[in-house]
Amino acid sequence: MPPSVPSPRRVARILRTSLFAQVACALVLGIVVGRLWPDTATTFQPLGDGFVRLIKTVISPLVFCVVVVGIAKAGNLKAFGRIGLKALIWFEIASTAALLIGLIAANVFAPGSGMNVDPSKLDASAVDDKTAGGALPTTTEFILDALPQSAVGAFAENSLLQVLVLACLTGAALLHLGNTKVPAILPAIEQAQEIIFAIVGFVMKLAPLAVFGAMVHLVGEYGLGVMETYGKLIVLCYAVAVVFLVLLAVALKLVTGLSLWKFVRYTRAELLLALGTASSETVMPRMMQKLRQAGARDDAVGLVLPTGYSFNLDGASIYLSIGTLFIAQAVGVDLSLSQQVTVILVLMLTSKGMAGIPGSAFLALSATASSLGAIPAGAVALLLGVDRIMDSMRVVTNLLGNCVAVFAVSRWEGALDMDRAKKMLDGEIEFVEEDVTPAGSDPKAEAPSQPTEPADAAEEPAGSKASLAKEPAGEVS
Repeated sequence: MPPSVPSPRRVARILRTSLFAQVACALVLGIVVGRLWPDTATTFQPLGDGFVRLIKTVISPLVFCVVVVGIAKAGNLKAFGRIGLKALIWFEIASTAALLIGLIAANVFAPGSGMNVDPSKLDASAVDDKTAGGALPTTTEFILDALPQSAVGAFAENSLLQVLVLACLTGAALLHLGNTKVPAILPAIEQAQEIIFAIVGFVMKLAPLAVFGAMVHLVGEYGLGVMETYGKLIVLCYAVAVVFLVLLAVALKLVTGLSLWKFVRYTRAELLLALGTASSETVMPRMMQKLRQAGARDDAVGLVLPTGYSFNLDGASIYLSIGTLFIAQAVGVDLSLSQQVTVILVLMLTSKGMAGIPGSAFLALSATASSLGAIPAGAVALLLGVDRIMDSMRVVTNLLGNCVAVFAVSRWEGALDMDRAKKMLDGEIEFVEEDVTPAGSDPKAEAPSQPTEPADAAEEPAGSKASLAKEPAGEVS
């Protein structure tokens, strides 16, 4: 029998209800428009920038609420401290592995060999423009910057580490005082969390427009010609990222028994949105929802995921290690083994302070080149043309690496509902949009008791309002 063709009505319903389908169409349309009318690149850029701004508005209050509620409900500050320590251990192992794999791949395939670039002819001032004259913080500055000077300032500057510190202090104070002294505070924070998730639901409806604008800008501004000049470097970085994700999938399977591929299917709409906007921050609120509903405890999600945005940049680590050797090979510098070890040690430190700093990758590369003393600092300008193309690899790898960390640390600490996680990733439990959850209900608590095939689902007539309501938004088989 010939394959059935979806009716126009079904296609329209999928486009109306599926975030994945909407974002995928916007992605393709954006590439086409950017390729055919490159002059419109700057015209559509505000669509993506505006969406990112709206999402960033709710990230700090959302992280604060989730962490405070998680600590208060867990009722054990020591357990929260253990989660943080185990998360840092996982982050260091994962990011160091990413650096090593990138360095080995760059030595084996030598993406910059044969270019014979004269560094004196490169425009080093372009790097300064990219980094806006900034600098990476020292270790002491990084630690001090994580401590808030002002409660309002932490939220105003959108500093996640400072917000986490405030949330931990607030959660600890709630545990210390007990519910008898401050009975109204925790319910108020929970209600604020529900409001924030509702706002996220509203903003996410604009995601297809954001992806369209971002892709038109990317293709129109940078074109596809960069693929020819830097083809070997681009292919190597993306291939190494795939290898790293395969190793990450093996680690996840060994530690938790969960499948990374199933998790990718579960979060495919969010991953595509991050890919299209080149920003993992745009999907942090949705990822927090999906991880919580997939069985990870609130305190683990609230601490591990935001912290990973500063400490677990696996995709950036791959890019930095390969980029450093690419620059050296392009200008004809042969780095010794001891110098490559220095590269690893320097990047282990500089990669931890990159989040939120304009042109942070170039600052880290410049710091690495300066520490070696063998690579001209101006040679970093070689990567200006390809940096934006690498954003997609960095964003998706960073995001998946942090989500795997949430599952692994949660399992390690006993904060993961394994039965629920497996059922959610297998599709036996539906993801429930938290902004439309009826008042007083808790989908995370109720869903595990639901049978795989609800008895009343078979009794609903096809196409009825009830049957359509049960179809999860953004999830299409």
